Amino acid sequence: MPTVPSVILEPFLGAADEVAQRRDDVDRDVVRELMEEAATMLHNSLALDDLDGHDLRAAVAALSEALVARDPGEAVRACAAAVEDDDPTLHDPAGVRAAYLVAVSVLQL
Repeated sequence: MPTVPSVILEPFLGAADEVAQRRDDVDRDVVRELMEEAATMLHNSLALDDLDGHDLRAAVAALSEALVARDPGEAVRACAAAVEDDDPTLHDPAGVRAAYLVAVSVLQL
């Protein structure tokens, strides 16, 4: 099985640690395991492969935060809906939007 690159894994684990610290109802070990699994599934699915390094970091940051929301599916869909076609902070806004929507499917949200 391919190893998940740190550019994907580390933000996911960081978000897990943050949510476990903020919320008493979240077990740190469980949320880290779930986020590692989500990062692995996204990496193995190639959902993020068409993004350049800049857009990959932006998408992973948004996904890692969305996946620890109380309703991750809604949060990831909101990320997709928020991407404007002419977003100056992204190199390929349509590709980032598509990656979010593929993530919803891959993670069965």
